Amino acid sequence: MLGRLSWAAIPFDVPVVMIAAGSVGFVIFCLLALVTVKGWWPYLWREWITSVDHKRIGVMYIILALLMLVRGFSDALLMRSQLALAAGHAQGYLPPEHYDQIFSAHGTIMIFFVAMPFVVGLMNFVLPLQLGVRDVAFPVLNSVSFWLTAAGVLLVNVSLVVGEFARTGWLAYPPLSEVAYSPGVGVDYYLWSLQISGLGTLLSGINLLTTILKLRAPGMGYRQMPIFCWTALASNLLIVASFPILTATFAMLLLDRYCGFHFFTNDLGGNPMMYINLIWSWGHPEVYILILPAFGVFSEVVATFSGKPLFGRRSMVMATMAICVLSFLVWLHHFFTMGAGADVNGFFGIMTMLIAVPTGVKIFNWLFTLYGGRIRFTTPVYWAVGFMVTFVIGGMTGVLMAIPPADFVLHNSLFLIAHFHNVVIGGVVFGVMAGITYWFPKAFGFTLNERLGKAVFWCWFFGFYLAFTPLYVLGLMGATRRLQHYANPHWQPFMLVAFAGALLILLGIALTGVQLAVSIRHRDRNRDVTGDPWNGRTLEWSTPSPPPVWNFSHLPQVDRPDAFWAMKQQRGTAQDRSIQRIYETIHVPRNNPTGFYLAFFAVLLGFSLIWRIWWGAGLGLLGAIVAGLLQAWRTNGEIEVPADKVAAFERLHGPKERAV
Repeated sequence: MLGRLSWAAIPFDVPVVMIAAGSVGFVIFCLLALVTVKGWWPYLWREWITSVDHKRIGVMYIILALLMLVRGFSDALLMRSQLALAAGHAQGYLPPEHYDQIFSAHGTIMIFFVAMPFVVGLMNFVLPLQLGVRDVAFPVLNSVSFWLTAAGVLLVNVSLVVGEFARTGWLAYPPLSEVAYSPGVGVDYYLWSLQISGLGTLLSGINLLTTILKLRAPGMGYRQMPIFCWTALASNLLIVASFPILTATFAMLLLDRYCGFHFFTNDLGGNPMMYINLIWSWGHPEVYILILPAFGVFSEVVATFSGKPLFGRRSMVMATMAICVLSFLVWLHHFFTMGAGADVNGFFGIMTMLIAVPTGVKIFNWLFTLYGGRIRFTTPVYWAVGFMVTFVIGGMTGVLMAIPPADFVLHNSLFLIAHFHNVVIGGVVFGVMAGITYWFPKAFGFTLNERLGKAVFWCWFFGFYLAFTPLYVLGLMGATRRLQHYANPHWQPFMLVAFAGALLILLGIALTGVQLAVSIRHRDRNRDVTGDPWNGRTLEWSTPSPPPVWNFSHLPQVDRPDAFWAMKQQRGTAQDRSIQRIYETIHVPRNNPTGFYLAFFAVLLGFSLIWRIWWGAGLGLLGAIVAGLLQAWRTNGEIEVPADKVAAFERLHGPKERAV
């Protein structure tokens, strides 16, 4: 009745797992008890769980990413501490089979459930506000996208306690991920959690792409769009183009595992290298899906805190779209050692070097924007400057590995690991942290503590260099990735320095929590009463902080880039309270629980398929279909906000005058 599921699936004999699971379970129990005792369930259900407001959904994405950052970073600490100890005859404290699960879970969680929710959350929150519209194109679909992502998160975390996770690395290369070599449920957890969350990401990409192309403010053509909207456009084009490849590739591997097909097996016509081609046809565009919105964040931050328009705006847009196209022409540099031949390797090496050119254009544009500006060195600017230094180093090491002969030496070494983290931490994480700090007052109505924000930056900045510079050296010395133990004791000092760097990053993560707590405690002192705490340039700063559900009482009229900055330069427009405005009834989407219900049934479906509980899989599929049909027949999808309520809100919360 329960398929392959039994009590043996719970690792009672592994103390590390049981202590971690017990700690997490205790924290969750305490939170649920607190919410119940305080009577917060109706509020959470009404304002968050069933909300289709893009701002609430964006915030939930970011909260989910922050929680999974803690989960994924705990795996990183386990790996770094194991390698700090496991030199020579010492074996450390993690057995190989557990260590394999840890590094597989770390990569999977950090890319799919930390970086992606961070980026999608920022785009969700910011795009409609910058475009001057009231919501995304499909609000209910937006909720469904988030809850499917949350369903994937839940399945990954269940594998910590019930069963096991994949031991294959974060991309599950066959033949290791085939049934012959991975007969357990670990790869199944990997595949079904990513299929479910990947569907949510694809739907989100379709939604945000439609919003950018079809729902801009009156007068806002493509040339008037903010740079963040351009980078989001490129990112979502890549999502729509690349995630179906991922879905199809995983579907073929699932058919291999469940139905005895031979797409990627070693025999009967299978071809494991085809999987690697397909997965990297998605995987390298995925890198730019993550980094392009971060580039947009830095563009907004640099322009705002320099008090200048972005230098070379047109070249910035052209560079963004060039990266969007070229990102599909570089995937083979991940496996030059495959043996495709000098001609193929040479082509992809040249393409990889070529894609560095538009990225270099962006770096110079940001530097020239800063040059001659009246720079305010706030926390977002710290992240931006730290990014420029760190990302350039990561880019140079990437161009080095784009040379096939060099890659033959460095392939699968710790040099590669250092490079990848150089661009992901220095680019994506620094960008997300800059974006969170920058738009936090717009989301919650008060700014974050500056002193603690800068302390968080310095912990991440120095922690990164301590943690990953030794890995560059170790890679050149011959250390390969995914080592649970190494025989050469001369590597240990470098591993100890890397572990110290990881501890410094941990301090930065802890200080982020302290920063949030202190900022909330002193929120009245740092209240944003103008809606424009940074003297911003784009339309989101023309709304109150936080904005109402409808975003704009009147849709703004746009005729140039940096529309809000232009409004502030013209007396008697955006912030002139003497103008008598006529308010109209506004229609906003009604709260909708469909996303939550679909996530529940998706978890039931995925868990049942993992353990071959066929009746549970049927029930989960039936429930998902019924929830979808009920939504399809729903007719009362909107509510009206009366004009007098809109007018009252504007009188109370409308923008106040501030010096330009």
